Amino acid sequence: MTTTVPSPPAPPTAIRPRVVARTGLYAVLAANVAVVLYLFTTAGFASNTLIVLGRLTGLFGALLMAFQLLLVARLPWLDHRIGMDRLTSWHRWTGFGVLWALLAHAVFITFGYAESSSLDPVNQLIDLAETVEGVLRAVVALGIIMVIGVVSARFARRRLAYETWHFIHLYTYVAVVLAFTHQVAVGTSFTSSSAATAYWYGVWGAALGAVFAGRVVLPLRRNRRHRLRVSAVVPESDDVVSVYVTGRDLDKLPARAGQFFLWRFLTKDRWWQANPFSLSAAPDGDRLRLTVKAAGAGSAGIRHVQAGTRVFAEGPYGAFTALHRTRPEAVLIAGGVGVTPIRALLEELHGHAVVIYRVGSDRDAVLYGELTELAHAKGAELHLVTGPAVPDRLAPADLARLVPDIADRDVFLCGPPSMMNAVIGSLRELGVPKRQIHFERFGLAG
Repeated sequence: MTTTVPSPPAPPTAIRPRVVARTGLYAVLAANVAVVLYLFTTAGFASNTLIVLGRLTGLFGALLMAFQLLLVARLPWLDHRIGMDRLTSWHRWTGFGVLWALLAHAVFITFGYAESSSLDPVNQLIDLAETVEGVLRAVVALGIIMVIGVVSARFARRRLAYETWHFIHLYTYVAVVLAFTHQVAVGTSFTSSSAATAYWYGVWGAALGAVFAGRVVLPLRRNRRHRLRVSAVVPESDDVVSVYVTGRDLDKLPARAGQFFLWRFLTKDRWWQANPFSLSAAPDGDRLRLTVKAAGAGSAGIRHVQAGTRVFAEGPYGAFTALHRTRPEAVLIAGGVGVTPIRALLEELHGHAVVIYRVGSDRDAVLYGELTELAHAKGAELHLVTGPAVPDRLAPADLARLVPDIADRDVFLCGPPSMMNAVIGSLRELGVPKRQIHFERFGLAG
C-alpha cells in the first residue's frame, strides 16, 4: 500500500483559511457597495423619488449579479477554502437577491415615469420598451431571471433532472449580456463620468473573466497537460467499482485527499455526463482513484467503462481537506460510500485519528480491508458500526463512548444527508465547536 507523506496540521493560532476567504469576499462586496453609492450620489438625483429608488435598486441588482458570477467561477483559491457547496449555496441566495432587486428596479422606474405621464403603469412599461433604447432588452433579461428563479426554488429543483436544470440555468449568461447592454444604453450612473464607465466595465469584465478562467481555461489547460485515461476498473462489491486514472505529470496536479473532480468519461454515450466523485485514495503523483457506487443509470454505467478510455476531469474541487485542521488529533466519520474521501484523508492526516464507519451491514463496508490496513499502519483506531438506520447508532452517547475526547478533536464527516444532519446534531450536543466540524455536501446545484 502506498502511503503519502503526512502533512502537519495548521498551528492552532493560525487564522483559518475559510475565515480569510470569507472575510475577503465580504470586503470586496462592501468596497464595491461603497463605490456604487459614491458614483450614484455624484451622478445627481432625479426629482422623482420612485425613479431615484429604481436607479439605485438597478445598480445593486447589477452588482449582485456580478458577485453571483464570481461565486460560481470555481476559482481554486476560493473553492479550496470555502468549498463548492457553500459557494453554490451563497450563489443561490444571491440569485434571489438579484431577482428582488431587479423586480424592484422595474416597478419603481415604471411607476415613477407613470407619475409624470398620463399613462397607467402597464402602458408606461410598454411605452418605455418601445421608445427607450435598451429597455426591451432589460425586460427580456428580467423575464429570464424570473424563470431561473422559479426553477431554482426547492420545490421545482427537486423535480428536475440536473441536466435540465443546468441547461435552463445557462440562460443566466444571456440575461447578464442583456442587462449589461441595457446599463450601457440608459444607465445614468454608468454614463455620468469616465470613472463610472471604467468602473462598471471593470466589474463586469472581472466577473465574466473569472467565470471564463475558472470554468473554461483552467480545465482545458489541465486536461491538455495531464491527458487522463482510465487504466483499470476494479469491482469492490456487487454495486461498487474503483476506477484508476493515469496521466502525465500527475505530481503537478494540485489535488489533495478529500477533494473531488467532475469526471467525464469520453465515450459516445457518456461524454456529456459530468459526475462529481471524490478521490478514494490520496494522490500519489502516479495515478488517481475514484470509487463509485451504482446509485442511478449514470453511476451504474461506469462499471462498463473500458481501460484506455480518455477522461476529462474538472477540478480538484472542495474544502474537505486537512488544510482546515485546527486540532492535532482527528475523528473521521463515514457513512456508506461516503467512506471514499474519509479513506483518502486518513492516508494524508498527521496525528492520532479515530475512524468511525457507519453501514447497514458488514457487506456494505466498502474498502474496509484497506481501511483496516491503513489504520494499523497509521496507528489509528477503527470502529465499524453496523445496523439499521433506526435506532441511531451515532447518537451523542455513542460518539462519547467511542471517542471520549471528541470535543478536543477535529471531526471530518461524510455520508448520506440524513446521517450527516443527525451526526452534526450529536456533535453540537457534545460541545464540539463549529470550527472543528468539517463536512461538504456533494451536490452541484445546491
